[in-house]
Amino acid sequence: MQIYPNQFHQDISKSLRPCYLVFGDEPQQKFDVIEQIRAKAKSSGFEERTVLVAESGFSWNQLIEATQSMSLFSNLQFIELELPTGKPGTEGSKILQEVAAQINPDILLLIHGPKIGKDVQRGKWYKVLDEIGVAVHCYPLEGKQLSSWINQQLHAHQLNVSAAGNRMIADFCEGNMLAAKQEIDKLALLYPQQTISETQIEQAMVDQSRFNVFQLVDVMLNGDQTRCVKILYRLESEGLEPNIVIWALIREWEQLWKLKLAQQTNAPIQWQKFGIWRNRQGFYQSAINRLSLQQLEDIQSALTRADHAFKQNVIARPYIELCHLCMMFMGIDLRAVPLLEA
Repeated sequence: MQIYPNQFHQDISKSLRPCYLVFGDEPQQKFDVIEQIRAKAKSSGFEERTVLVAESGFSWNQLIEATQSMSLFSNLQFIELELPTGKPGTEGSKILQEVAAQINPDILLLIHGPKIGKDVQRGKWYKVLDEIGVAVHCYPLEGKQLSSWINQQLHAHQLNVSAAGNRMIADFCEGNMLAAKQEIDKLALLYPQQTISETQIEQAMVDQSRFNVFQLVDVMLNGDQTRCVKILYRLESEGLEPNIVIWALIREWEQLWKLKLAQQTNAPIQWQKFGIWRNRQGFYQSAINRLSLQQLEDIQSALTRADHAFKQNVIARPYIELCHLCMMFMGIDLRAVPLLEA
């Protein structure tokens, strides 16, 4: 059974499940969920804890032994198994299925790792463990979900912040929920159980937004100009190599060109054919509705010139060039603007 991270506390406060699957690429939510499991396990008498990491050379017999061993100090065994790649492999899959079939109330199993795809979730080992336990997938939050999470954290500290203050915290720490948690904890120390103004938030916080090129692409496709510029600024300040961004833009142009040609047939777009998951289809739909074939051809020409210039290192301010290119993807006509800086 899958449960969202923000609903997990309600479930674990009632009772412990035999097994927990915690995966994702958002460290703060993963840490919160795992810590709740550890705390509940300890309060429920699972004082004997075994930690295993299924890295290269790992012997899966260790997991079998852990589930069958009896401790001198406790009859209840809490086993944590980390899958660094998110996949147990053929041998691991077989043993996890065996463990699932034999698991009993004296054993609590926690399996965690990075973000996993649908292919892993369709695996037999995952399905049998999901049936007897709980799966939690932790992804970075944005928009209303991020705002709701910030409100929960503030409420936990008995802090009162206006809607504008909430947005300020989100802007400071967007893309970095671990930093957001740390900043809210700091606000709680500075202004315990108080109503905090936007001025106080601004004085106390440091801009810790952290983004990646994939978030940049989604924002660009969606046509959010202000946020796109902000992410570009952060990527530049973090020292991201401009060639990585230009590579991503070229890749997105190729995808948009194929989608635009498919759109011209007036038939429904078969998104799976293009390898585009449901959560990103809206971004691409927005972009192809916004851009004409001529605009896409103009973008291709600009990308070709920019890519050549980047490789020749003849652009003084590459991120200004990247900003111009992103604006073109958002439908802004920059054909009359010289894009290359010598």
